Amino acid sequence: QVRLVESGGGSVRPGGSLRLSCAASGFDLNAFAIIWFRQAPGKDREGVTCISSLDSTSYYADSVKGRFTISKDVTENTVYLQMSDLKPEGTGLYYCAAPNPFTCSASLQAQSDSGFWGQGTQVTVSS
Repeated sequence: QVRLVESGGGSVRPGGSLRLSCAASGFDLNAFAIIWFRQAPGKDREGVTCISSLDSTSYYADSVKGRFTISKDVTENTVYLQMSDLKPEGTGLYYCAAPNPFTCSASLQAQSDSGFWGQGTQVTVSS
């Protein structure tokens, strides 16, 4: 079965950390550029970070630079999002995608809703 499955979300206090996972099955995740989105209640989805397929070049939204790190483990067919110093505005549903077509760039936008998309994992940052 071809799918992306996110995990690792939860509730943390401001300043806390979480590591999200985006596990691919049924296809080689390394063959695709991967993007993480988050969507807060009542807001449009926001591109958080992406990583390219060829050389693992990554881009980050200004709001998370220096605090979030995207990486991938080709042996595990998984992309990770390490989130540190989380802030309340980081609350939302985080989901990963391998849109097709998609080029990982500073715009952090998906050109298409085609490809592979996960269902998301909830992150809540609250004191």
